[in-house]
Amino acid sequence: MTGIRQDAWTKEEDELLASVVLQYIREGNTQLEAFAEVGRRLSRTAAACGFRWNSCVRKQYKEDIELAKQERKRRKKEVAAIKESGGRAKVEAEGKQHLSWPDVLAFLQAEEQKAREARRAADENRALKNDMEQLQQMVTKLQMEKEALEKQLAAVQEEYKTLLAIMERARQMVADHEKPAPNEADGAGES
Repeated sequence: MTGIRQDAWTKEEDELLASVVLQYIREGNTQLEAFAEVGRRLSRTAAACGFRWNSCVRKQYKEDIELAKQERKRRKKEVAAIKESGGRAKVEAEGKQHLSWPDVLAFLQAEEQKAREARRAADENRALKNDMEQLQQMVTKLQMEKEALEKQLAAVQEEYKTLLAIMERARQMVADHEKPAPNEADGAGES
């Protein structure tokens, strides 16, 4: 009988993995960061997500990956152009300051990116705190188990010493019993 592995990936999990990785590629972030985020969402390790992406899912999304890379390049060019112009608002002849649409868009995109990074950092912080609490609980549990085992070991060692003492007494009794009595040895020679 074959069963489904408890750690098997569902279609929905594969789709979430693909969606997040493609989003990270478009935004110019690393796939490792995407794997970490998906891992937090699915309660899996980032390594498991990376392995799944590279071994199965990536092959199904080749065209989407290329489109995401092109989008990333386009965004980088826009940001570079805005930085080149200083990101400043253009001043019209009458002295009033007007923002161009690309400037506004770049500003909003930068703010959106900052907000995403802040949310990601907060999520990672929560995940790390949870991991730390679980590890602390595990350490406490293991310390209790260690103390119990040390008590058991001490009891076994004490029983072992007692057993050795009993065996030594028994050996001594057998040795004493096998020795001929002094009178018996003398009496056997006189007859």
